[in-house]
Amino acid sequence: MSAEIVNLRQARKRKARSQREAKAEDNRVKFGRTKAEKQASKRERTVLEKTVDGHKLSASSDETPDTPTSSSD
Repeated sequence: MSAEIVNLRQARKRKARSQREAKAEDNRVKFGRTKAEKQASKRERTVLEKTVDGHKLSASSDETPDTPTSSSD
């Protein structure tokens, strides 16, 4: 009747390693995106920014001649 001999140093290291692996897996799920996904979203953002910039009014168009003016003649 002999008990199983456990090296406490190795057991602590094993436990710490498994905790780090679990945390890394959680982070991969939360924050992980593939390089292709990052590039696709960057391309999409660039296209959207160009579209918005193309629809902006220029500074000279702030003074539109089509606005009615009130005249008291």
